[in-house]
Amino acid sequence: MIKALRVDERLVHGQIAMVWSKELKLQGLVIANDEVANNDTQKMALQMAVPSNIKSIMKDIDGAIALLKNPKASSMNLMVLVKTVEDALKIAKEIPTIEYVNIGNAGKMINEPKKEITKYVMLTDSEIAALKDLVEVYPETAFQAVPTEDKVLASTIIKDQKL
Repeated sequence: MIKALRVDERLVHGQIAMVWSKELKLQGLVIANDEVANNDTQKMALQMAVPSNIKSIMKDIDGAIALLKNPKASSMNLMVLVKTVEDALKIAKEIPTIEYVNIGNAGKMINEPKKEITKYVMLTDSEIAALKDLVEVYPETAFQAVPTEDKVLASTIIKDQKL
């Protein structure tokens, strides 16, 4: 069962390994990123950040979608990690059983014009458009860095900031 689909440009890091994994009682992480899937050095570095009691798999976006559609995926508590809202949207359109879509940390590494949405999220115009589409697919999509913070619905941000 996909407990969460999270947008986080860092993919696996301390918040995922130590906080989200425990909160969601994760058994597995699916890192869905085209670049990482084809880079053994990045795979190795990310794997080192995954707790030893959690299985991980790194796939390109299409490979992750195929994996998540496999009935075996529904028997494990999984978190899917992507770097962009656009990647999250692509997965969300294909997988209707995600419990929580979370925008955690994005845009700090992008060298394009972007708008600060929250303290941890900055999005380009194309990412804002993808966010609006994501909210159409998953209305409960929320911004939340860690589980102890309040969830802020993306629909509220879109409305309040007139995105």
